[in-house]
Amino acid sequence: MRLTVTTWNINSVRLRIESVLRFLREAQPDVLCLQETKCPDDLFPLKAFKGSGYENIVFAGQKGYNGVAIISRFPLLTRDVMSFCERPDARHISAVLGPEAGPAAGIVLHDFYVPAGGDMPHRDLNPKFAHKLDFLSELRVWGGRRVSGPAILVGDLNVAPLEHDVWSHKQLLDVVSHTPVETEALETLRGEAGWIDAARLLTPEPEKIYTWWSYRSPNWELANKGRRLDHTWVSPDLAGTVRRVAVFREARGWEKPSDHVPVTLTLEL
Repeated sequence: MRLTVTTWNINSVRLRIESVLRFLREAQPDVLCLQETKCPDDLFPLKAFKGSGYENIVFAGQKGYNGVAIISRFPLLTRDVMSFCERPDARHISAVLGPEAGPAAGIVLHDFYVPAGGDMPHRDLNPKFAHKLDFLSELRVWGGRRVSGPAILVGDLNVAPLEHDVWSHKQLLDVVSHTPVETEALETLRGEAGWIDAARLLTPEPEKIYTWWSYRSPNWELANKGRRLDHTWVSPDLAGTVRRVAVFREARGWEKPSDHVPVTLTLEL
């Protein structure tokens, strides 16, 4: 059985619902995990997704910011939401694929949206950056005790951890998302918990991989100053099933695009 799981920071699901539905028509993933839905639960566009054949949906939202959702062809069991840093922010949701998913049944799906961290990479001068580091620290504690059995972790982790996950390693060492304190924190928590970075499993360094291009660039495609902020991780027992991680770069050029693009993980179970 082939299982496809897409992660996408959509930067407002209601504003970009037509783009999401277009992607579902064109790519037809089994599961779509969204971040930054920026939508309170009572306004989440359930009918639009169900009308597109995705009947199984769990979400956690807030008005105007954050928000995560898992949209699936297969039934989802045991919805769970975790909070970090003593804040009720909608930055995590998880679910388990039900028996109807066949060989994929029982796989736990985790969808994360890690804080961006603001513009200044200094804990004492920037509360947003301090919050990001604290979030990563708590995620490290969680990751070390919760990864057991088949699991997939995806999301906008807002860190480009490796040298070739950014357009210029040297120029971005002091830029939030690629500072050593962030990259070391993310790689440490991933390694300690045993998560496998599926994209780099198939496409090792030094090949460049980007999933985000800034709105600030007047010509994002020509400049190509990207970063890999969106990640697909699998538990060790799924590492041998990873077949592809595809970056849907075309979506960055669509009308009213998100600055992130969909990233799809394919497993052969």
